[in-house]
Amino acid sequence: MTTPAIGVLALQGDVREHLAALEAAGAAARTVRRPQELAGVDGLVIPGGESTTISKLATAFGLMEPLRERVRSGMPAYGSCAGMIMLADKILDPRSGQETVGGIDMIVRRNAFGRQNESFEASVDVAGVEGGPVEGVFIRAPWVESTGADVEVLAVFDGHPVAVRQGSLLATAFHPELTGDHRVHRFFTAMVRSAAR
Repeated sequence: MTTPAIGVLALQGDVREHLAALEAAGAAARTVRRPQELAGVDGLVIPGGESTTISKLATAFGLMEPLRERVRSGMPAYGSCAGMIMLADKILDPRSGQETVGGIDMIVRRNAFGRQNESFEASVDVAGVEGGPVEGVFIRAPWVESTGADVEVLAVFDGHPVAVRQGSLLATAFHPELTGDHRVHRFFTAMVRSAAR
C-alpha cells in the first residue's frame, strides 16, 4: 500500500489543517462523518477541537460504537489535543455525559496546561520522529496523568507525557497540523502502511 486512505473525523475542530498535513505526508485524506465513510478508511485522525462537543456529535451521528469497534479491531488512529482525550480510556475530569472512544490505556487531564489565553508553543522531542524537535502548539492542551504498561511515552514536556503510542494508536497533546511541519503526520501515515501489511 503506497497511498493509504486516512480519514479525519470531521464533526468539529481543525479538520482542514489535518487533511492538508495528511496529503503532504503522502496519504489520500478524506473526511469522515458517517459510519459508512469510516468503513472506507485505513486509518483515522481525531482532530483538536472541543472534546465534549466531539463526543456528543459522534454519539448523535451514530459514530461512537463504530469508532470503538474499528479501534478495537486494530485500525490505526491518531488524536491531537481533543483527539488525545477521545483516545484515552479514562478522563480525570470529564464533563457531564462526556464519553471517549478509548483504546490507549491512559488517564488524561483536560485543559491541563491552562485556558485559551495561556496557549503557547514549545519545541518537543518526539521519539520516532526524525529531524530534531517538533514545534508543538499547545491550545487548552491536555496532559497524560498516568499510563498502563503497554503505553510508550514518546515525548514529555514540563514533566508530563504529551505524546504517547500504544500499538497502532498515537496521541499528542499538541497540534502539529498547525505548524506546516508534517513529520508527525508522516510518522502516522507510516504506522497506517505498516498496519495494512
